[in-house]
Amino acid sequence: MIAAFDVHYLGDDCASAAALLFSDYRDPEPLTAYTQSLPGAAPYLPGQFYRRELPCILTLLQQIKDPPDEIVVDGYVMLGNRPGLGRILFDHLEGKVAVIGVAKSRFEGSSASEVYRGRSKNPLYITSAGIDILSASERIRMMRGPYRIPTLLKRVDLLARGIIKN
Repeated sequence: MIAAFDVHYLGDDCASAAALLFSDYRDPEPLTAYTQSLPGAAPYLPGQFYRRELPCILTLLQQIKDPPDEIVVDGYVMLGNRPGLGRILFDHLEGKVAVIGVAKSRFEGSSASEVYRGRSKNPLYITSAGIDILSASERIRMMRGPYRIPTLLKRVDLLARGIIKN
């Protein structure tokens, strides 16, 4: 099972988190969706994005009956030589679940793999833990959707933003 997570902020101290579960990166639709509003989000601190995102992801993970084999997060696994959200999540899960980070903008100093999708001239930046970077990149490349952002990742973003409902 694969889980994709995204978090959106509703003001300074409230977050809305979403997760989609699917069985294959080529799936056109998710098997299940989870959403949760979370008051008391941590304040934004540059370079410590995980402090806001991790509690939201962990809350949703508790709702998922069987832990996923792989997790996709919106962001970086590694920020150069520092752990990002994905690495901190991977470590929190004791390295038992592979984590793939998908970022839309480049982080200077990161060794992300660039994945071009659709007709976009802008890549997605892929980082990973528990899975090699080439395999992680191929998984994201093969996801459904004609655009830069795969359909399921766009959907989890829209769910977190409350633009679409479960």
